[in-house]
Amino acid sequence: MLDKLQALKDRFEEVGQLIVLPESMADMSKYTKLTKEYKDLEKIVEVYDEYRLVLQNLTSSKELLDKEKDPEFREMAKAEIDDLRDRKELLEEDLKQLLIPKDPNDSKDCILEIRGGSGGDEASIFAGDLFRMYERFCEMQGWKLTVLDLTFGSAGGYKEIIATVSGADVYGMLKYESGVHRVQRVPATESQGRVHTSAASVAVLPEMDEVEVHLDMNDVRKDTFCSSGPGGQSVNTTYSAVRLTHAPTGLVVTCQDEKSQIKNFEKALKVLRSRIYEIELAKHNEAVGAQRRSMVGSGDRADKIRTYNYSQSRVTDHRINKTVYNLPDVMDGHIEEFISALRLAENLEKMQTSGMED
Repeated sequence: MLDKLQALKDRFEEVGQLIVLPESMADMSKYTKLTKEYKDLEKIVEVYDEYRLVLQNLTSSKELLDKEKDPEFREMAKAEIDDLRDRKELLEEDLKQLLIPKDPNDSKDCILEIRGGSGGDEASIFAGDLFRMYERFCEMQGWKLTVLDLTFGSAGGYKEIIATVSGADVYGMLKYESGVHRVQRVPATESQGRVHTSAASVAVLPEMDEVEVHLDMNDVRKDTFCSSGPGGQSVNTTYSAVRLTHAPTGLVVTCQDEKSQIKNFEKALKVLRSRIYEIELAKHNEAVGAQRRSMVGSGDRADKIRTYNYSQSRVTDHRINKTVYNLPDVMDGHIEEFISALRLAENLEKMQTSGMED
């Protein structure tokens, strides 16, 4: 581990020199990447420097204990050695966590997409329940959630709703929510009191900029139309809504939440870039092979990840076999217990893969 840490420290010092070069500052893409790498390495180097200092002090204290004859000084040296050993163990755990391969997208904002699946009207209602759950969670985290586009269900909820979420470590926390969410309950429309099973899909995509995902605008068709829904006369009577169609993939993105066509166009482009990135990532994962993909953090929108059983007030996450019996709290946005458990499971998986579990 020490060799790896020293190599990272050497790279940290090298990046620090590269950042200030005129050619780096002239290339915004290169400068942005170098700055991010510098900040990421800085956290590791700070802990590594303290760890080296603790090792040096531990060696000095042991040498002092071997030479010292005075009982009082020997006791002081022993106490200092015990403290240093405790600190050494804590720093080693911190370093192991910092050395776990990180998803470079974790710090990004994200696109949140929720769609009703199997179950008809009940699936749309459940999609609405999920959206309110995430809305409450975002409020508690101090994040900003902005709806870009939505289609209401005929009996309530949403057939589809798309939003952006911005704040600190947004994608790093919400990425675990991607997949199929299943609900088991008696629908309001059920006269016989029978429990129905319905589903809604959730997709969480990192928000990508034009530097990270190249998008040839010659491949994109732009259509404008009048927005629907609330927003005032100017929204509903001007061609402010934007629909983008990406010819190579067939992807279609609509945005109509702003009064300005330009702003709607910019937001739709962000969603389109994120969806193209998701397609490329899926191709990469397929090439890597299933045995090397994380079962916790793969974010495959086709995987059934969680079941919400209303009659038993039970919520089960199938990836980590975690069950809680506080469904009302979960639906009120308290999903941090699941996210923390999923993050821990993924980190343990990565540590085992990289051989750091010892």
